Amino acid sequence: MSDDHAHYRDELIAAARHAAEAAYAPYSDFHVGAALLFEDGEIVTGGNVENASYGLSLCAETVAVSKAMAGGRRGGLVAVAVTGPGEDPITPCGRCRQILNEIAALGGTDPLVLCVGPHAVREVHLSDLLPMAFGPASLD
Repeated sequence: MSDDHAHYRDELIAAARHAAEAAYAPYSDFHVGAALLFEDGEIVTGGNVENASYGLSLCAETVAVSKAMAGGRRGGLVAVAVTGPGEDPITPCGRCRQILNEIAALGGTDPLVLCVGPHAVREVHLSDLLPMAFGPASLD
């Protein structure tokens, strides 16, 4: 996260926590929230959405990226916060890393990912979570 966006850190974490509260997780009771920060300061959130047919469930990051893309966003992603239950900070799953990479690659960014736990925040860039990622440029 650039210095220009560092002041959004607490707001981004709070938005992810709020999104986790709204998650639909009746089967696992594992409520996850994600918040995406774009370069214009807009924050888009999502919570996981489970389904009785487990394979159809959606992760919080996927919901947030879907909302952003449906709203016309193509790139400009500068940071992501992800939070869930438990004592340790959680990271996006492999599928969500790929989903995040798609919107980041469209704008040529390497967003900072804030992996949020109740007492600690682990900061890592998406490129470190998904090295040698497959993305839009891979199709050229």
